[in-house]
Amino acid sequence: MSSATQRQHAVGSPTAKSDKSQNSSSDSASVARRLQTELMSLMTSSDSGISAFPDGDNIFSWVGTIEGAKGTVYENMKYSLTLSFANEYPFKAPVVKFSTPCFHPNVDQFGNICLDILKEQWSPAYNVRTILLSIQSLLGEPNNDSPLNTHAAGLWSNQEEYRKLLQKKYKEDGAKN
Repeated sequence: MSSATQRQHAVGSPTAKSDKSQNSSSDSASVARRLQTELMSLMTSSDSGISAFPDGDNIFSWVGTIEGAKGTVYENMKYSLTLSFANEYPFKAPVVKFSTPCFHPNVDQFGNICLDILKEQWSPAYNVRTILLSIQSLLGEPNNDSPLNTHAAGLWSNQEEYRKLLQKKYKEDGAKN
């Protein structure tokens, strides 16, 4: 058998395929271990106003909650989020979205969040806790330089008007859920 034929057989062999699936399942297992560790860390942290847990038995899909920080227009408001982790986590950021409607300059109508650490500034050093704390901070300190919701961004400078509209929307959306 020629060396080219041997290479072709090796690439298409069941062993080559099982090696690939073994790598995928070992990646999955290491991500699951990391997420278990992050869950334990989050459960034992003393951070107020944030929480997250796997959604049922799926360690790769979480539900979280964030309460608006004291002293912000979001104080006493509670929001739900979804966090979806890929097999490439922590080298790839999770997909994080608000599942509760959130009127905010950096959140669009579909719950997508414009936050640099979830995009180009992502680092494997970040974890669920730092993500939730960053989003909680973003609520009170939006980045109006890159808004997803231009209406909210335009109102932000008048905090009293913003607060009134926010409370109205929060009550309306709460009645729908």
